[in-house]
Amino acid sequence: MLLYRWLNEATNSRGTAKALVYRDTYLSWRGLQHRVERRAQEFLAMGIERGHWVGLMLGNVPDFAILALALSKIGAVVVPMDPTTGVRDLTLFLEVAPLRALITRPRGGNELPSGNPPVTNIQRGRRRLEPESRRRLQGTLLTCSIYRCDEDPPGEAEVVLLTADSSGDPKGVMRTAANLEASCQSLAECLDVTAEDRILSTVPLFAAYGFDLGLALALRYGATLYLEDEVSPRRIVKLLREQEVDLLPATPPLYATLAKLPTARPVKTKGARFLATGAPLSTATADAFRERWGVRIIPMYHTTEAGPISCDRKGLAPETVGKLLPGVNLRLGPADAEGRSPIWVRTASAALHSVSTVESGAQDGPAKPSKGTSSEASPKASKKASSKAQAAAHVPIGSFDADGYLRTGDLGSLDKQGRLTLLGREDDLVKVEGKRVALGEVEGCLESYPKVRAAQARVYVDEHGSAMVIASVVCSARCPAEEIIDHCARNLAPYKVPRRIEFLSSLPSP
Repeated sequence: MLLYRWLNEATNSRGTAKALVYRDTYLSWRGLQHRVERRAQEFLAMGIERGHWVGLMLGNVPDFAILALALSKIGAVVVPMDPTTGVRDLTLFLEVAPLRALITRPRGGNELPSGNPPVTNIQRGRRRLEPESRRRLQGTLLTCSIYRCDEDPPGEAEVVLLTADSSGDPKGVMRTAANLEASCQSLAECLDVTAEDRILSTVPLFAAYGFDLGLALALRYGATLYLEDEVSPRRIVKLLREQEVDLLPATPPLYATLAKLPTARPVKTKGARFLATGAPLSTATADAFRERWGVRIIPMYHTTEAGPISCDRKGLAPETVGKLLPGVNLRLGPADAEGRSPIWVRTASAALHSVSTVESGAQDGPAKPSKGTSSEASPKASKKASSKAQAAAHVPIGSFDADGYLRTGDLGSLDKQGRLTLLGREDDLVKVEGKRVALGEVEGCLESYPKVRAAQARVYVDEHGSAMVIASVVCSARCPAEEIIDHCARNLAPYKVPRRIEFLSSLPSP
């Protein structure tokens, strides 16, 4: 019920001030609370109660915020979901997540799963996926599918944020109220967030980065949240200028595009903070943006499991992700031949529990309390940390060791100033559009096509910093690239589908 409590506090202190702005309309804090109360009553009438998990398969629209807050009011658990989620990933998650309801917009030809799907690699008990009923939310085009849910939810959670595990399958990260409080407090201390701030959310609210620096931060401090569902660079430029946006969480590809717009001019908003995460920020992009807009981009390290980890508040070293935020402890594992070390973190914003499609035997329970915080790692501490990390090498990625450190799966290095640089992953996960993609999953999908004998997937980054999946294939019979791409589009989420197919007689050696 934390999100609703934040709404109450903001309404009491901000009243008629703008809470949500979407296109040419806005809701005041009182108006937002009024709509939330009505939706909460509607949910109760549907049989949705305290503790029930409810999926919101929506983009950056006011309904997302209203429904999330209504669910929080009745004590239900909010499960934000990508509207473009493929049928396979949706089926996998529904089989293991105790969803009581799923709210969606019309999906066209990409229908929701129903009945029992083919056998997958899931090693847990199966759930019946066909909903008991479907209802239309009053005054909207939104459909609420109600599922039978006999099992108890696996632990306390305020929100469950989806990501991908090391195999590429969906994983639900269970954030508690304490996790959200710690995340917002850490961000506010670093970014000087106040009720007077205007936050422009171009990153999807269903993504952890967008949720933490969009809806959660605005609610916690009573700031105004501007929502953009279909991101248009020219529309972003207009908002930045006319609305005097103070805080912009975005991705490096968007900044690269904004830096090249002919209409780009320095912003006049004092103290504007433009954040970048979800992909590497190049020095060229950072320099070009500063030259055209007069603002330094602030690189940030943020993960779904741990929340905000580090930030370069002054934007002086875009090739790094800055120093650790307050309350974050860092430990680096033994470095490989390229000088890359596994990154382990301990922070109050890290979620201790998750639900995954494959049970890995990972330690997924409460970690030991933190004994303090550290913003830098001394050589002596680094040696100790390395030995501990080596001893805990059996801990799966995304899980905690006995000392409460999360193995993030990221690789990095720490300079003498205590700034962290990200240098890749321990597994084959890559970031595309700010979302995790397992290249092995893409290769498996390609090789499941009858005419493809072998496949190799990789990520290509264009001059704007945008990443896309491309693939090399060896075929047993002649077939056009469109045929293979269509097969992938039927089985993978859009951002996982290869944009280009290269035909080879044999695959290159790894």
